[in-house]
Amino acid sequence: MEILRAEDLTKVYGTGDNQVRALDGVSFSVEKGQFVAIIGPSGSGKSTLLHILGGVDTPTSGKVFVDGQDVYKKSEEQLAVFRRREVGLIYQFYNLIPVLDVRENITLPVLMDGRRVNEDRFRELMDTLGLVGREKHLPNQLSGGQQQRVSIGRALMNAPAVVLADEPTGNLDSRASQEIVDLLKTSNRKYDQTLIVITHDENIALQADRLIAIEDGRIVRDEVLRK
Repeated sequence: MEILRAEDLTKVYGTGDNQVRALDGVSFSVEKGQFVAIIGPSGSGKSTLLHILGGVDTPTSGKVFVDGQDVYKKSEEQLAVFRRREVGLIYQFYNLIPVLDVRENITLPVLMDGRRVNEDRFRELMDTLGLVGREKHLPNQLSGGQQQRVSIGRALMNAPAVVLADEPTGNLDSRASQEIVDLLKTSNRKYDQTLIVITHDENIALQADRLIAIEDGRIVRDEVLRK
């Protein structure tokens, strides 16, 4: 079943001689539960694409559908709700709130939505993330790998349709990096979670179900690695 579709996405920055075409007619679809790695050199448009898929940045032209919803037909208010509920975003630099503890950081999207925390899901996530016993720890009391686990928990707490990760292991050593990849693969299998990861790490890319390569804002390779 298709969970995400991008149609002819274009993103242009600047005007005239200063114009930069970050995306140039990108189209693809992703099936529910698929683990997709997006690779490409710096400046190829990978992060721009991820932000557009997640409703964080708007395309110059083209469409994005997530779980059947036309993302950019939504109002600003609807788009904010969409980002909280339908998309889980994981960044290289964690983006945790320093004055909030582990529980508060993970449950923040739910609380911002004015909803009650699903305690069963929270406990299951804490167990899966290997963070049991650290609920009251602040981010500065955690290692880099643990902080990234918290950011993954926050992304998964609302059970989003799609999880988007932008260089999620870029700040970590090789051991912590593999632990994070294993964790993402576990959530992919355990929750049938659709996962799209931007990475420079070939080892991570080759663990995905599908590999998409981007150069100069265009898809130059789209290969299924495993079914």
